Amino acid sequence: MKNDVRWDKALYTTDTYNEEGLAGHAYAKEGIEVQTSSPLNDNPGTNPEQLLGMSLCTCLVGTMEVILKEHKIDAQPKAHAKIAYVKGKGRNEFLVHAQVAVPGQTLSQTRVLVSEVENRCCVSQLLSGSDNYSIEAVLELV
Repeated sequence: MKNDVRWDKALYTTDTYNEEGLAGHAYAKEGIEVQTSSPLNDNPGTNPEQLLGMSLCTCLVGTMEVILKEHKIDAQPKAHAKIAYVKGKGRNEFLVHAQVAVPGQTLSQTRVLVSEVENRCCVSQLLSGSDNYSIEAVLELV
């Protein structure tokens, strides 16, 4: 990080913190705060799986909005992410599956758009290359 000059020209940065673990709070310096909890109990709070899913969906929809504007397509895209916490090979892992729908588009048209969004969405880029991540174009979210 220290030697990466891209930090000096960042379009946006944020600082986020968690100093209490799963049974506590996470917050961003700009003011948002969420109560955190483990997904393996019924305690109130948001868990890492939910935060990852919301981040991915928000990035996919936001990026798709830009792509649709570039293609002069008037539609409001939708995204759904399913996140599973599973026992992996010697460690626990996340499984992440995303769906993207673009109302008014055929499935083949949506597939083309989704392949574009998959390569441009920053969160998708972070997850791509992992066997635990998949994304698909759909006509309706399930």
